[in-house]
Amino acid sequence: MAILSAAGLRLGYDERVVAEDLSFDVPDGELTVIIGPNACGKSTLLKALARTLKPQAGTVTLDGRPLSSYRSKDVAKRVGMLPQSPIAPESITVRDLVGRGRFPHQGVFRQWSHADEQAVEAALVATGVAELADRHVSELSGGQRQRAWIAMALAQETELLLLDEPTTFLDIAHQYEVLELCARLHREGRTLVAVLHDLNQAARYATHLVVMKAGVIVASGTPGEVLTAPLVEDVFGLPCEIIDDPQTHTPMVVPLAAPTAQAR
Repeated sequence: MAILSAAGLRLGYDERVVAEDLSFDVPDGELTVIIGPNACGKSTLLKALARTLKPQAGTVTLDGRPLSSYRSKDVAKRVGMLPQSPIAPESITVRDLVGRGRFPHQGVFRQWSHADEQAVEAALVATGVAELADRHVSELSGGQRQRAWIAMALAQETELLLLDEPTTFLDIAHQYEVLELCARLHREGRTLVAVLHDLNQAARYATHLVVMKAGVIVASGTPGEVLTAPLVEDVFGLPCEIIDDPQTHTPMVVPLAAPTAQAR
């Protein structure tokens, strides 16, 4: 049984239904990447898995028990979530931001402890932002800021980490910096689920790939199994050729060139 699982979900916002009868098991120990065209339900599914969006029907379970039956702090001890474009409070330092990841572990009878301090320091080191700990988040570059947010999620010490478009608005170098961090966290034993838009980045870093279209999961498996030219054209409307990435030997999507005027 998957630790985190969804069955028969109807997801939407007010009267607009995004997904109907959607089921998904988070593969334990994998770096799962969800891809699909805009508005197909990728981020909506992630929100349901993190309990930031209540399903209109169906159930999300954690260890076989409905996610809705857990206290919020108990969920936060098991599942970390990095939303799209998170906003830090004014004048907060990196260390203070990362320290907020320890909130689920605090309580009336358990205040800040040496264990909390160790968890924050470990998260700062793991994400490469220890030297930035005393700087304000607002002063950081996009890549540094995203690593600080991931450090906050790591400080929760969760076994599952959900990342909603973690590379959005980053330049190409910072995109790969964040994805390399995700790959390292996976190698160290964490289960990750990320929503990405770039198909070649998804193919390079995912150990498990999920493809969505119009609220439905249409394919899942390893990138080599899933990413085919017919699938890319069907799901994204993009005629392409799939070649071997010369660096990683993972699938690489190469769009077909449009006919030139002379060729016509």
